[in-house]
Amino acid sequence: MEAESREWGQSAPLAGKVAVVTGASRGIGKRIATTLAKAGAHVAVHYHEAQVEALDTVARCVGYGTRAVAIQADVSQEEDVQRLFLEATQLGTPSILVNNAGIAHYGLVMDLSLRDWNRVLQTNLTSTFLCSKEAIPYLRRAEDGRIINVSSVHGLRGAAMEAAYSASKAGMIAFTESLALEVASLGITVNAVAPGVIDTDMLKGFSAEEKRQMQTETPVGRLGTPYDVAHVVRFLASPDSSFITGQVISPNGGRLP
Repeated sequence: MEAESREWGQSAPLAGKVAVVTGASRGIGKRIATTLAKAGAHVAVHYHEAQVEALDTVARCVGYGTRAVAIQADVSQEEDVQRLFLEATQLGTPSILVNNAGIAHYGLVMDLSLRDWNRVLQTNLTSTFLCSKEAIPYLRRAEDGRIINVSSVHGLRGAAMEAAYSASKAGMIAFTESLALEVASLGITVNAVAPGVIDTDMLKGFSAEEKRQMQTETPVGRLGTPYDVAHVVRFLASPDSSFITGQVISPNGGRLP
């Protein structure tokens, strides 16, 4: 794992902000949560089932001198999402939402069940809609709200064996562009991050040889890390990104979709 001690400098650009990060118990979401905490934000760490890992994320965030709380919710269900934000207000009024919760399903379309299709779309795309909708009134009060959607390069160009995942991530990008136009006048920016191949648990199903091939095909010569994604999210959450909205930033090491 890459070192947690990378420095952002002496300032805390997100000091006092409250961030809600979905799917923050591990992988990319965990690193996003801790990176935002290091930048000064208080963090609502969302999880679905991985409570132990979520509590570890909370402990790491608190270690940076901010406040954090773990909140369980099924973000594909509207009532759970409403409760998630209500519980997050114990940290203050949310001004940052990171829609990171996501799952993948590998297999041919001819073998893809409607149940698995719906599960991926609901977890990845429906949750983005529900959380964004619920967040808008809170972010509007903050006057400089941020919604950051973690999509994928496969949302820019579909991948074989990943039709449901690719469709959900493409939907997130289109949703980002549409919502950005709707809420710009409210002082809210909406952007997407489309990571390339990131070395997380999602690669567990690939062999060592397949991972080496992915690395070879990446011009910078390595796979991405959760930190590479968190760095972009941290920028989009900061005041430095106030003139950027409706955009997709892809940390991909030069490996284009």
